[in-house]
Amino acid sequence: VQLQASGGGLVQAGGSLTLSCANSGRTFSTYPMGWFRQAPGKEREFVAAISLIGGSTFYADSVKGRFTVSRDNAKNTVYLQMNSLKPEDTAVYYCAGRNSAARVAVYDTAAQYNYWGQGTQVTVSS
Repeated sequence: VQLQASGGGLVQAGGSLTLSCANSGRTFSTYPMGWFRQAPGKEREFVAAISLIGGSTFYADSVKGRFTVSRDNAKNTVYLQMNSLKPEDTAVYYCAGRNSAARVAVYDTAAQYNYWGQGTQVTVSS
């Protein structure tokens, strides 16, 4: 499994970015997926999760209503649409996969994930 996150960049507050996470290994339909982020000097924190079949999603309170997680299993890709970005959203964003056959479950802690992408930097200027 090789997860590759992309789409990060520099954006002004109030702007939008869409992150992508592609799997070059086994098909994504095998894995529930999540997004996490880590700001300088802070612990890695949960952002959003999506179930194996995509019917269930879960968000951190800090991004609820602004971020949307989705997946296209045919393209082996998970997305994180980020709107109304704030300077406090500045972090390295990581995608993660859990080796589980659970079809509707979502997972919100880093320890529950088996595979991690390399991260993509998101910087929001004020």
